[in-house]
Amino acid sequence: MARDRYLEPYRQSVSRHGSTFHATLWANEAAQKKRFEVFAQMCALSGKRIMDAGCSRGDFVRYLVETGVEFAEYVGVDGVEQVIDFASSQRLARCRFIAGDFLTDPALLATGEPHVVCISGALNTMTDKQVAAALEAAWSAAGQTLLFNFLPDLAGPLASHQTGPARRLDTLRLIRWATGKTGHVGYRQDYFNHGHDATIMMHKR
Repeated sequence: MARDRYLEPYRQSVSRHGSTFHATLWANEAAQKKRFEVFAQMCALSGKRIMDAGCSRGDFVRYLVETGVEFAEYVGVDGVEQVIDFASSQRLARCRFIAGDFLTDPALLATGEPHVVCISGALNTMTDKQVAAALEAAWSAAGQTLLFNFLPDLAGPLASHQTGPARRLDTLRLIRWATGKTGHVGYRQDYFNHGHDATIMMHKR
């Protein structure tokens, strides 16, 4: 299996839709913004250098700009060049966008010496081994905080079944991994019906 196979659903979506919202594979913009809102609620992002791993079109940083979050610097990394080209074309202040696969080149995650590393949606198409590698690299790169969301296998019985390309991850394994790294862990699974989505915040002290 090619290591970057997790990027293939995104490449196919860009091929079909170009750099429109549909290229992100999010269900809808409201759901995307809710996940961003949870990040901003769980971690104070003002004044921080932010790394957005799997940034796609840069929708997260546009959310921060629109909601008045005065971040110090933002760096977005994505393995699909077309969406990075679109994000760069927006010419947002204090922002850089880099085309690159942070799984094959985890050093990318340390670009700009981030205080906070964020991963929103990028874990959904990875294997368990890739998820573990991505999170280890992200935790190492984060100066202060790691934020990531995922589809939990402990969602309620009425939560939508995932048939691909996104899949549900082992919730307890991720919580155990996080608490094995730091005692300062936050967990939320209350922001969508039936616990469809979960977010973990890990803070270094």
